[in-house]
Amino acid sequence: MAMDERTLGPYFRRDRRSEVTVLEDGTGRSYDAHWLITSSWKAGNFLRHSGVREGVTVGVAPSGGRTGPSALLACFGAALLGGETWFDPPEDLSDGACQVVVAPADRVETYMLPAGGQRIGYGKQPADQDPAVHHFDSGLWSENPSFPPLSLDSEMRLLTDGERSVTQAKALESAAEVVERAGIGASTRVGVQGPLSDPRTVIGGVLAPLVAGGTIVLGGGGVDTDADGEADVDADDGGSGDCDGDENEDGDGVKDRDIDVSVGPHTPESSPTISLESIQW
Repeated sequence: MAMDERTLGPYFRRDRRSEVTVLEDGTGRSYDAHWLITSSWKAGNFLRHSGVREGVTVGVAPSGGRTGPSALLACFGAALLGGETWFDPPEDLSDGACQVVVAPADRVETYMLPAGGQRIGYGKQPADQDPAVHHFDSGLWSENPSFPPLSLDSEMRLLTDGERSVTQAKALESAAEVVERAGIGASTRVGVQGPLSDPRTVIGGVLAPLVAGGTIVLGGGGVDTDADGEADVDADDGGSGDCDGDENEDGDGVKDRDIDVSVGPHTPESSPTISLESIQW
């Protein structure tokens, strides 16, 4: 099956890798397009071993209520395999709503999955971690930094909130509408202030700058890096800045950072707002 241009595939082609900054976490650490694309390939390769493919839903949990780079890599990696992401799902997933869960290593075992479900932890591993739990960080470090030819279809589901789903094509169409309406371009820094559990936040705060070549600035109360630097996943390839796990001094995520437009309900007064209600999905 040939790659459908109305999928995420074109945004993760090899020729899009560059040293241009496309992501910034809550500590101010920046990541370039080369790092994001290569790390997303590696995430896809790693998740493939856990059975992620078209029709599989991956639950992705934040750390301490905050979303860091690892969560985005899990989402992009799943999408490149045709899988769907449910950000911040409930812990009881024994009904089969998710077959794989990616969560902080210190609480990934609290998620109840159906028989055969796979738990993947990120961040610092507890000393008594169940050996059946896979480790996202080390898995990405050791994975092949390339990806087989993509076979994606625009009708593959990309995101869910547990009640309804949005396809890759519809999500990208909505992201393009946000880009046009907000005037997002290659130099635009887009602050993510809403929860990624709402697909509209992902569409406006993550996919819109991805489509336009802008910068995703993670926020929402300060973005996580664990004590050992959760964002250090293969970070030698494109990561820069301090990654010691500290949040911004004011604790408000993107509040005092140089943001051109913000997505979500908690918006800095100094930047224009893209309300979640204005995003169609």
